[in-house]
Amino acid sequence: MKRLITMTVMAATLAACSTSEVGFGTNSETTGTILGSTDFGNSTMNNTLVQSGERDYTVNLAHRFAAEVNTTINFPFNSTALDEEARAVLRQQADWIKQFPEIRFTVYGHTDLVGGTAYNRRLGLRRAQAVVLYLTSQGIDRSRLEAVVSHGETQPLVVTEGRERRNRRTVTEVSGFVQNHPTVLDGKYAEVIFREYVTSGEPQSALTTAEVSDTLQ
Repeated sequence: MKRLITMTVMAATLAACSTSEVGFGTNSETTGTILGSTDFGNSTMNNTLVQSGERDYTVNLAHRFAAEVNTTINFPFNSTALDEEARAVLRQQADWIKQFPEIRFTVYGHTDLVGGTAYNRRLGLRRAQAVVLYLTSQGIDRSRLEAVVSHGETQPLVVTEGRERRNRRTVTEVSGFVQNHPTVLDGKYAEVIFREYVTSGEPQSALTTAEVSDTLQ
């Protein structure tokens, strides 16, 4: 009996471990990716990210970006045109991105449910490319915009067959660290997260590594 109970507990523990995942996407209705996605490559890469702390720091930065900047812009029907409202949001994104040269970003394109699946996937991609082009025009290095992804019509915010502006969007998200950046090579992920990117009128003392570690605990 004791052996049966022990085996049952072990099985339950393993099941819980297999379903416990941390996604890079932000937990909001405008997210470009699905929270809990397992797009981290093989298990060795995943273990390295976890052990180095990079994965947790990436998630924290993703939440910070989403909290401090509007990550989403919308488009006219069947169009990749950026109106002034969209450009204003992208300028805010670019200003934030410039303060964190160690960080890579991904732009996800979406459409509403009007039109064919293949066409909408291409349209979502063109929207993402339009955003990438505008961000690069604002001084962002193209190499830091890691990928351009189209979800087409597969992740609507509002499920309707009609025209829905909220579905016609792109979402910009933190995707990771620039691996050849000196700060990343030194493993100073916490210092990146706690860096003040808005210059105040008076100088502020920087957090020491020990202070950052105490803050994260």
